[in-house]
This record gives sequence, C-alpha cells and structure tokens, in this order.
Amino acid sequence: MHQPFATPHPSIYFNYKVYPAAPCPKADAIEPVLIVGAGPVGLTTALLLAKAGARSVVLESEQQVCSGSRAIAFTRRSLEILQQTGAHRAFKALGLPWGCGNSFYRGKQVFRMETPHDPHDRFAPLTNLQQQFVEEALIEEVAKTPLVEIRWAHKVVRVVRSGAEEAKDAAFAALEIDTPHGPFVQRAHYVVACDGARSALRRLLDLKLEGSSYEGRFVIADIRIKLPLPTERLAFFDPVWNPGNTVLMHREPLDMWRIDYQLPPGESPEEALRPESLTARINAQLAMIGHGGIPWEMDWSSVYSARALTLPNYRHGHILFAGDAAHLLPIFGVRGANTGFQDAQNLAWKLALVVKGKAPLALLDSYSHERVAAAREIVHEAGKSTRFMTPPTRGFRLLRDAVLSLSLTQAFVRPLFHWRTSRAHAYGDSPLNAPAADTAAMDSALDDNALFGAAGLAAGVRVGEPMANVALGPDDFLMDHFPAGFLLLVVGQDSATPLPADVHSVLADFRARGHVIAVQHNHHAEVVARYAGPEGTGVYLFRPDQHVCARWLAFDANANVNVNAKPAARRIELALNRAVGMS
Repeated sequence: MHQPFATPHPSIYFNYKVYPAAPCPKADAIEPVLIVGAGPVGLTTALLLAKAGARSVVLESEQQVCSGSRAIAFTRRSLEILQQTGAHRAFKALGLPWGCGNSFYRGKQVFRMETPHDPHDRFAPLTNLQQQFVEEALIEEVAKTPLVEIRWAHKVVRVVRSGAEEAKDAAFAALEIDTPHGPFVQRAHYVVACDGARSALRRLLDLKLEGSSYEGRFVIADIRIKLPLPTERLAFFDPVWNPGNTVLMHREPLDMWRIDYQLPPGESPEEALRPESLTARINAQLAMIGHGGIPWEMDWSSVYSARALTLPNYRHGHILFAGDAAHLLPIFGVRGANTGFQDAQNLAWKLALVVKGKAPLALLDSYSHERVAAAREIVHEAGKSTRFMTPPTRGFRLLRDAVLSLSLTQAFVRPLFHWRTSRAHAYGDSPLNAPAADTAAMDSALDDNALFGAAGLAAGVRVGEPMANVALGPDDFLMDHFPAGFLLLVVGQDSATPLPADVHSVLADFRARGHVIAVQHNHHAEVVARYAGPEGTGVYLFRPDQHVCARWLAFDANANVNVNAKPAARRIELALNRAVGMS
C-alpha cells in the first residue's frame, strides 16, 4: 500500500501541515474531472473549473505541499490568472515585487534589464514568493468551494483506460489508485495530468517529450541571510570562484535568498549536495559580492538540469496534460510554473463547458493546439537563453565567451544578456478566433464595412491577445470586473445607450443554451485610448480566459431589425459559436 512521507518537511521558515490521508470512495463512483497533482497548476485548474461551475477531484500522492521553495518568481500574467482564484492575496501579503535584473562579468555590471511597468497594471512585472505559500493559498481557496475535493495520499499507479478507444462506451478514463487504505479503480469523464516533471501519467501512457536537454547542471540553494540588496535578479558570468560558469541570485520573502550555481562538467548531484561543498561555494559567492562573513542557514537544496521539451499533443483520449507534465522548460526567464498557469486557464473554461454538455468534445483539441504552440514558442526562446547561460558545445561557449569579453567595452553586445522573460502567449491562429476578424470578413455574404471600417482596428488589443488591464480608479481595475464566462466589452459607448435589439436576442439565445456572457459598457478615457478604433468606439468579445476571439469597430445602428439580416448580431452569433467549438 502507498505510504506517503507523513512527517512534516523540514524548513527554517515554513510550517508544513500534514493533511490526513483520504479514504477510498465508493467503488461505483464516476467523477466529472480528476486532476492528478495538487501543485500550483493542478489546484489552479480545479479552482478555475469551480468558477465555471464544474466539479473536480484532486489526487495528491503526498500529504503536504511541496518540499522546498521550487518556483519563486511569478509574472504579472500569472497573478492576473490567480486573481480569478482568489489566491493572489498571498502575494499582496508576503510577495516581493520587482522588475529589474543585473548581469555581471568579471565584477563589472555589463547589462541592466528593466521590465516595463505600466501604472495601469495591478501587479508588478514579477513577484517573488516561495511555491509553498502559493500552494497553501490555493488550498485555502479550495476550502471555500464545495466543487473541489482534495484526496491526499492517493497515488496513480496504472491507467486502466484512457478513453481514447473508439467504442461508444469509452467516454471516460479509469485510473488505479493506491492509498494507505488499499488500492481501488477510479473512473472519471476526464483526467487532467498536473503531476509535474516526473509525471506518472506521462510515463504510464509511454508518451515522449520533444525538444532539447542540456548537459549543464545547476545547484539550487535556499539560505536565510540578511543582505542589504534590493529585490532584483542578479546574474554573474565567469565568477572568480566558478570560472566559465554562471551564478544566479534572487531575494525571497522572510530573509531567504535563492542561489543557483552551475556545476563543473562531470560533477555528480551527490557530490554537489555534500554539506561541505555547498558551504564552500555559497561562502565564495557571498565573499565575491562583498558580503562574506555574514552568518547564514541552509534551508533546502537540489540539483536540476536545463531542458526545453514539450509533448507534441496535450490530449490523449480523455486524459489531458498541463504544466510540467506537458512540458519541461528552463528556469531562465521564469517559464515553468508561469507557463503552467496559462495552461490551467486555457483548459479550465473549455473543459467546464464540455463536462456540462455546453460544447463538443472537439473544443478540447483547441487546448492542445493553442498551448503546444505556446510551449514550442517558449522552447525556441528558452533555447537561446539556455545556450547562453550554459553553452552545450565548444562552439557555443566560444561565442558566449566572445560576447562576455566584448561586453566590457562594447555596448552593442550587451542586450544579448537579456533573458527573454516569460510572457502571455497570443493565440493569433486559434481555431476559436472569428475568421479574419480584423477585416470583418467573417461572412462573405455580409457587408464588409457593416461593423469594421475598411482598415479595421489597427490599434487596440488584437485578436488572440489577452485583455490589457486599465486602472479605472483607486484599487479598481478593468480585469477586476471580468465575469466567469464570456465578456462583450463595448468601448466608448455610454451604458445608457442600449445594445441593438437583435444583438440582445443573440446573447439571450446563447445564455439560454447554458453559456455565461456578460456585457460591459466602458467609456473610461484610458479604456477608449487602448481599445477604441479611429472613431472612438470598439466592440470586443473575450473568451473566459480573457483572450480576444473577435472584435469590431462598432455596432451598425442603421441596419434593419431583421435578426437574420442584421450584420452585428449575425457576426456576434458566428463568433460565439466558433469560440465554443460549434462551427
């Protein structure tokens, strides 16, 4: 029988809680959604499903949150997603916001990265907070909803069926679960694998990742020390105590510091994690930056290798993959957990609609289409950063060393140090987007200029992009008013001006089919400036994950009242149906 590690993980700053092992459920139970893994991605997926009205059960093989700080740097986009779950409040209470990074070579600063921060953004470009606190905050939100159940000490050991079979009775998956109370088989209409880099479900289905693995290994060491340094990313190339290699430093809450340092070729993880080795190297780094002799304590350490890999398909029958179970990305550019949050947000609304019978199963294929494309884009970009941080061949090392040497005197090479921070992916080629939305050619039978001008919306938030936030007032932002479903944002038109009657009719029909769609008028000056076309108006259709799937310049106020002939209503109807996979 599965016996998880039930003693609290040791930590000098975090109090681990051990959750009781869950009993085995009824043998004949079939759940709507099983989520394997109670990490940040799995818990976020569960909470976003609950927000959309769908129940899920989260299976976790352990009985406590993650051991060690793991992911620590979270992007603005991640906090915008977490805001939908309520867990963003933990970042406000304890997180350390930042947006700058410094690169040093031979003791000289050769590049300073400054991530733009718009005053209309609620969150900083990046915020540091250890993963344990994030998981704890998500668990607290789970406790507030009856639509999510966490089953601690439930370990997946076999895939009985994936639901990929062609037979009609294959509309579910089944997993064998081992627990301290004995094994059992759990059926579910859908399974979401969020079980991390060593995904059991990926292994059990014999799925192969594609991409590159790099030989360079890094030690992660979390220490408690009081350093008089700001919250900025620090990168040291070719330091005197670790020649030819790279060292990174991040400040964490509660006087914790993350130090990542590259190992010499051939050194094993066991050798690297010996206490005397860790102590000598950390002391050398602190001495190099002028803070040697300050007492410090070790909390946690590990070894990792840089990998840029993804599954080619995130849907396998009724089993879907998200987060590190779907892709393994280098930490350079804070891509791992941040990419996983975008997976969760993309998948949750689609899966909720399918589970509730409001959208066809094929809608889930768009999840794989959009997120595999995002992962491949990241793999491409991360490869550049990784080859610079840890050159895989002699040729790459010669090139990297040449850049380092030139950076001492030549400013033009210094931008090559930029680490290409994780960002929100734009789903420009999504099958859910209204066709040719920027030119209004959604239906050749309709007048091309009925909603769009001839040039379309040249500015504004483009189709496929996520919503751009706007400060509407003190502690009041545009994203704060995003609903649990679709949003039709009418820009530059006062709320006193009613929508055309036939548009109301289309929206009412969409709602009658069980879909959630809200209409919001906004004529705030900054919203108009960011969203409106040349006439000062704009109409945007946002998906539940806050990405634009269609946009228009304005409603046609002069068209007749015939619903079938009304360009605005017809195009909105087409866009909504396409966005839920119905066309």
